[in-house]
Amino acid sequence: MTTQARRSGSLDQDPELPYPAGWFCLALSRELARGAVVTRRFMGEDVVIYRTRTGTAHAVRPYCPHLGAHLGAGGTVEGEFLVCPFHRFAFAADGMCVRTPQGPPPRARVAHRPLRERNGMLFVWHGHDEEPPAWELPETLGAHAAPTAWWATDVTTHPQEIIENITDYRHLSALHRQSLREVAPPRPDGPLLHLRLRLAPERFPRAGEPFADQTVLLAGLGVLCTELALPRLGLLFHVWSLPTPTGPWRSRLRFATACTVIDPKRLPGTGVAALRAPLTRSAAQGMHRLALRVIKKDLPIWNHKRYEPRPRLAPGDEAIGQYRRWARQFYPTG
Repeated sequence: MTTQARRSGSLDQDPELPYPAGWFCLALSRELARGAVVTRRFMGEDVVIYRTRTGTAHAVRPYCPHLGAHLGAGGTVEGEFLVCPFHRFAFAADGMCVRTPQGPPPRARVAHRPLRERNGMLFVWHGHDEEPPAWELPETLGAHAAPTAWWATDVTTHPQEIIENITDYRHLSALHRQSLREVAPPRPDGPLLHLRLRLAPERFPRAGEPFADQTVLLAGLGVLCTELALPRLGLLFHVWSLPTPTGPWRSRLRFATACTVIDPKRLPGTGVAALRAPLTRSAAQGMHRLALRVIKKDLPIWNHKRYEPRPRLAPGDEAIGQYRRWARQFYPTG
């Protein structure tokens, strides 16, 4: 049975989910130093990301329009220009060829992909039929926090399946031994989906006391940002789940964590500026390890489950249905 048939459960209907439109993370900002050129797999093709000497990041399609050299295989940055490794043709930030070693440049342009740098991460837009960005990443995405803990892995699944987990409350108890309830139901806001949840381990020492209230923001099917407030410690954790399609039913899942102080009086040492960064970094790494224990239990499920286009939902699964109806907007309508 093919991957498509295994995922959809049918040989002649319900094809696998197509690539969704939206913003998807391709790298951490710190992975792209000034003058660096890197290649990332995205939606079945390569994308070349580079940063100019003044610090601006750009994403382009991989092949030079002159004679087809791969710009990520030996390409360099000279000032503000991306330079082809084959004939040393230079391309400006708008994609136009502006310089050659001999003679005037041809009328040629490298095709760009829209790129946004937020929270220490690089996001690239994918639109159907090359459409420009239909919406922007929200400013509330983790406030001004940037990841200090980071992990990534390849998963044999689709981003919609990964993001759906946040609305599958039942699996948290069955698989992760945690209880979760809605503080507020999913609230659609165009390409955004807001949730408020309350999470507690089933064996928490003090019955009925929540482990964390979570504010969850989905920005398309490539960004899930969770904020977990621990008022007793004066800390706010930011956790990002960032699935990026690399090929049909293949995703690169990036997982990141940050921590910020909301009450310096609660956590000893955070009132001293010099101590705040190492303390919050250590707290973020601790939360990161805890969260990864949860994620890693999901990986075998994602790698082997099939997509059910018409799931037989049970009472308590209403949020899954709401999520799927919201997710339809990111696919072609024709």
